[in-house]
Amino acid sequence: MDIERFNADWLQAWTDKDVERLVGFYSADTVYKDPQVPNGVEGREALRGYLETLFGSTPPMIYLPETVWAIEGGFCGRWYCDVGDGASEGKLRGFDLVLLENSLIKHNEVYVHPLSGDAANA
Repeated sequence: MDIERFNADWLQAWTDKDVERLVGFYSADTVYKDPQVPNGVEGREALRGYLETLFGSTPPMIYLPETVWAIEGGFCGRWYCDVGDGASEGKLRGFDLVLLENSLIKHNEVYVHPLSGDAANA
């Protein structure tokens, strides 16, 4: 599997807020965790519901992959995100732990923090 291509395509689905395409990257019994759901959501259908609510309540977000590292069973990826216009609404830097099974995401943990000023270029 080309994890760099997988990661770029997956982050593009996040940017596009394309729920159906995005859940297609995840296994039926996936576990997904991010700062909004630190205890996680379990299963593709629960993830679909979470994403529909999330995408309906957030401004445009453009995800840009920075780097990926292969690990046993998957990869870790760091990315940047422009929220809204990127200037007034902000920039984020994030990191994903992605565990794969049969080329689908079985487990995904997202860690993110805001960037401001010169930190956005670090």
